[in-house]
Amino acid sequence: MATTGTKTFKNYIGGEWVDAASGETFESLSPATGEVIGAFPRSGKEDVDRAAKAAREAYEEWRLVPAPERGEILFRFAEILKREKAELTDLMTREMGKVKAEAGGDVQEAIDMTYYMAGEGRRLWGQTTPSELRDKFNMSVRVPIGVVGAITPWNFPIAIPSWKLAPALVCGNTVILKPAEDTPLLGERFVELLEEAGLPAGVVNIVHGFGEEAGDALARHPDVPVITFTGSRETGVAVTKAAADFLKHVHLELGGKNAIIVMDDADVDLAVEGIVWSAFGTSGQRCTAASRVIAHEAVYGELQKKLVERAEQLRLGPGWEDDTDVGPVINRAAIEKIHSYTQIGRDEGAHLLTGGEVATEGELEKGFYYRPTIFGDVDPQMRIAQEEIFGPTTALIKVGSFDEAIRAANGIRYGLSSSIYTRDVNKAFRAMRDLVTGITYINAGTIGAEVHLPFGGTKDTGNGHREAGQAALDVFTEWKSIYVDYSGKLQKAQIDNVKPGA
Repeated sequence: MATTGTKTFKNYIGGEWVDAASGETFESLSPATGEVIGAFPRSGKEDVDRAAKAAREAYEEWRLVPAPERGEILFRFAEILKREKAELTDLMTREMGKVKAEAGGDVQEAIDMTYYMAGEGRRLWGQTTPSELRDKFNMSVRVPIGVVGAITPWNFPIAIPSWKLAPALVCGNTVILKPAEDTPLLGERFVELLEEAGLPAGVVNIVHGFGEEAGDALARHPDVPVITFTGSRETGVAVTKAAADFLKHVHLELGGKNAIIVMDDADVDLAVEGIVWSAFGTSGQRCTAASRVIAHEAVYGELQKKLVERAEQLRLGPGWEDDTDVGPVINRAAIEKIHSYTQIGRDEGAHLLTGGEVATEGELEKGFYYRPTIFGDVDPQMRIAQEEIFGPTTALIKVGSFDEAIRAANGIRYGLSSSIYTRDVNKAFRAMRDLVTGITYINAGTIGAEVHLPFGGTKDTGNGHREAGQAALDVFTEWKSIYVDYSGKLQKAQIDNVKPGA
């Protein structure tokens, strides 16, 4: 494999570092400065074919490795991630743009997830149940499925691969990773460290490239029965259609338009802290970002004033500088999309309270920086309150009651994360029941998932599956029911179990 100094990298297939079949490459750029991070293989169908063959062959042996032993390899990987945390954090500030603290948190999430899934190597629970017949034993077990195609996004370039690969591997599957084209070097390092942990050749493969080329080939490949994808709703639909002809298991984690509700009895200062972190952390580039704030009219004015003051104090800059609060967004297309929504908000009649512009002064001109943006007096049906912007923009919505707040929060196509600030325990429990999201926070923002609970959402946020926790195992295993009859005679289950006179 080439070194970082040459800025030329390769795919990893069957334990070997190889170029794309076409010989073509693409570049990864730092969103903070525009500098070239490296050149990577622009892979296509032929490369995916080769990776699928390697993964399929490796599967036949890997599935027979005892699950505790698979877990031990993951444990070593977690230890290696700990050792390399500082290096990965620094790389993430440069290739993805996160500020240092957030980048370190991204890596720590991968460490936590890998430790957790390593433990599943000694669990992977099924069930035992009584039989309705004598001298018969019943149980269910989890079995691996085969080759998993993992298509991961750029906004959590170490954490999300761990969410997908750690459970897939401990369950006995092999993997082809197609990382986002905006963060290929982080994907590369992830696989290099897995290799160091002792994974056999072919168990994990990495194929770089673009979604419409390498990603599409992966979704359509007949020897890849599982596709796990995190990204936009539109791409998720395309992945589903591409996989449909082979009836693949498709796991989707898609968009969010998450709301923080601030009631009239809330601790407003605490709410402001949570909103700033949830709306502008990672420059708003999180599927759990708080892009809506639904405030009771009794606290709306105070909340708006304090929120604007805090947003205007945030410092933009490169993620590796210690005093940076908000880093760049990922690329020029993101800047253009975010800014287009600023104009949409104006045209819809919302009041631009702060931000709403590309930051270009001084060194910021070299990168992709957008000022934290807040709209006030937003109607819940405006596009800026309905559509995922994926940038540092949030919309303030005024309501007159708890019921109106719940209706506004639920009145969107997505259902990932939600939050309510209130001192009323009754309102808190009603919100837990009535908010139609996969995640609900009480007196905290909309971000900050823990690895031992299911992560995912309702409605157009996904297709019903979950990542993290025990729930992740259902994506990467099939259930097998096993019946052991030791009666020494033919028993016919329900037929033999009919009671006299029934």
